[in-house]
Amino acid sequence: QVQLVESGGGLVQAGGSLRLSCVASGTIAAMDWYRQAPGKQRELVARLTGGGSTYYEDFVKGRFTISRGNAKNTVYLQMNSLKPEDTAVYYCTSRASWGQGTQVTVSS
Repeated sequence: QVQLVESGGGLVQAGGSLRLSCVASGTIAAMDWYRQAPGKQRELVARLTGGGSTYYEDFVKGRFTISRGNAKNTVYLQMNSLKPEDTAVYYCTSRASWGQGTQVTVSS
């Protein structure tokens, strides 16, 4: 089972940017980023397939970008034009493993 570690979360003002990183203990192909806001269900944010295709939920389309790093075990989530409603714990998942999450807080 692969181990996943997220980083890059923090507190940012609305309109700002953050880049989240997910580092795996082994080579990964596909990866998803999810988020969970307080009192809400965990939801898909973005997907990177093994073939390199990307998918974004409508609420982040045009603002977030998922990409693979030069190392085969790292995936990024670049988040621009952040909104208060983006506040959540963000998780990466791959090969049935989940990271511990990283908190993103966007102030208005």
